[in-house]
Amino acid sequence: MSAIRSPAGDVAAPVVDADSGRTPGSRSTLPRQIGLWSAVAVLIGSTIGSGIFRSPAGIAERLPGPLPMFSVWIVGGLFALCGALTLAEIASGRPETGGIYVFIRDGWGRLPAFLFGWAELSVIRAASLGAISTTFAEYALRVLGYDPSRAPYDDWVHWVAAGAIIVTSVFNYRGAKTGSLVQNITTIAKYGGLLFIILLALAIGLPQTGGANFTPANPPGSFAVGAFGLALVSALWAFDGWADLSFVAGEVKDPRRTLPRALIIGTVLVIAIYLLANVAYLAVMSIDEIRASRLVAADVAQRLIGAPGVVFVAVTVMLSTFGTLNGTLLTGPRIFFAMADDRLFFEPVARVHPRFQSPYVAILMTAGLGVAFVMLRTFEQLADAFVTAIVPFYALGVAAIFRLRKQAGYQPPFRVPLYPIVPLLFIAASLYLLGNALLDPASRWATAGTLGMVLLGVPLYYLTVGRRGR
Repeated sequence: MSAIRSPAGDVAAPVVDADSGRTPGSRSTLPRQIGLWSAVAVLIGSTIGSGIFRSPAGIAERLPGPLPMFSVWIVGGLFALCGALTLAEIASGRPETGGIYVFIRDGWGRLPAFLFGWAELSVIRAASLGAISTTFAEYALRVLGYDPSRAPYDDWVHWVAAGAIIVTSVFNYRGAKTGSLVQNITTIAKYGGLLFIILLALAIGLPQTGGANFTPANPPGSFAVGAFGLALVSALWAFDGWADLSFVAGEVKDPRRTLPRALIIGTVLVIAIYLLANVAYLAVMSIDEIRASRLVAADVAQRLIGAPGVVFVAVTVMLSTFGTLNGTLLTGPRIFFAMADDRLFFEPVARVHPRFQSPYVAILMTAGLGVAFVMLRTFEQLADAFVTAIVPFYALGVAAIFRLRKQAGYQPPFRVPLYPIVPLLFIAASLYLLGNALLDPASRWATAGTLGMVLLGVPLYYLTVGRRGR
């Protein structure tokens, strides 16, 4: 399926069937099985992974003051909320499998949509799976009493991570019901675990420190524009996932009502728990101690309740990252499925399993890429590549609202508040983030390399699917 072109060459709005989530004439369909709270769980479960447990140290290192540190999390949350509010409108008007891929295709055309799919294939999805599964593996080994930073256990990390990808791919191979059930269970566990740590810190830790760690709020030299941009990358890694629900829009029940509600509810709940978690960390540990702590939640819990606290946090992180891994394999393969259905990718990838009603070929392909990446690269390499590659396409997906609102037949039941300020803020923040990454000597060449890999998709498009026309 492809969008219809007007005589002037602009993308015209395709007619979307609200029940199937596909346009008339489309060849592949997936049944709508995901309700409101499962949709919220998909968003929360895809977002809360390793970031809130390991990003605070890096942020405090770059911005060593309570106010600068909180400012990064607040800006990151507002960034995600502006994006979620915009996608809430677009998704309610385009409730199709593929999410941002569909929004870019209908707003900007086939080449930008292909580039998004190429970036997902070559960098984004595999890097995401690799980074998340690596964190799961590290904590799993810690729970078993092994140090993942020492030989031979540093090699075991890769194998355990690959095994986790395979297990979660099996859940999702068996259909959206099984995948969303795993998502619901792990989301409740991870959110509850974070709440428990927060309550402990506020009830026990805060009275002991008397709030001394919150002052001075802005020590001299604790804020710099360049450092803020780099710290924001870490925060956005923690917030990433707010857009993943859109990828399974074609499988959400009553999508025109459910998608906006789930996107907004889920994003607000993530922002709230992240800000509270940082309050909890600072209630127990000083900025300097947070800077030196690569496992800040575990260190907080150890101070509060001793060794059992470390085990509790390790298990919580395991469940958290396992749920995020499951969410990534629930949502990400739908991009390749939608591309194949549009004949912008290998057509067998659009096959639907006759029994489980899942895009099983797309799931197996995505899992295979994740296993390959996790065997070859480190967490830091994977996480940085992911953020750099995804941000331009988030901006394009959000910016599609300006084109879609001009198209006939675009009648979303939800309209983004404060339009056009909200989407413009998101786009401006995206440009700032990319510009800062390109200008900073520490990240310049890695950023340029990732963007270069994405741009390789342009000649690839014209050598392959672009030659076939429509």
